Amino acid sequence: MSDRPTHYNNKNDHKSSAYKQGSLFSEGIQRTSKLYDSGATYEMGSQSLQVWKQAIAKYQSSVVTAIPAIQTTLFDLPSNHCDPHAINPFCLPIQPAEFYRLSTTDDGDACIYFVIDLTSLSPVLLYIGETCSSNQRWKGTHDCKRYILNYRELHATHNIPTQVVMTFWWKAPAATRPRQQLERILIEKWRSPFNKENWNFWGTPFVN
Repeated sequence: MSDRPTHYNNKNDHKSSAYKQGSLFSEGIQRTSKLYDSGATYEMGSQSLQVWKQAIAKYQSSVVTAIPAIQTTLFDLPSNHCDPHAINPFCLPIQPAEFYRLSTTDDGDACIYFVIDLTSLSPVLLYIGETCSSNQRWKGTHDCKRYILNYRELHATHNIPTQVVMTFWWKAPAATRPRQQLERILIEKWRSPFNKENWNFWGTPFVN
């Protein structure tokens, strides 16, 4: 696949995203928990939560179905590097989100990993990361663990089912710099909401 994401430097696109984000979080806000902004005590209401997820799913679905096009990236990737536009996180084998709790005998392999919620009408890609040690990266401190916990707790509060899983791209470069460059391209491409690079698009309802 060589699908092309929406151009990110378009000023009108940025204004549109900002307007949508403001509208999204101005409705259905309740003063009951700490899930919204730093220092505040707000919780996203049930309707706002579902609208938030639907907006992300709609954007990511457009990435999947985008017309293939030749795209010049911002990074000079090696000629033998895998095509970032050929990676579809939703088509990779599914693993449990708590895979890191399993007993292992080695550190694992280099990979790009994806955190996905499968329960939406359209699945939502929440987070993208990279590691050189797939079996070790999540065993220690990882901010995304907290985001997932907050995300699940809010769904439980509103009696909305959720199924957070992981998928892995095992063809990622072993060298750190090319792997991190690939990660950045994918984060920009899919606009995964838990990645800080995309907080300006979707807000930070699960960060704190």
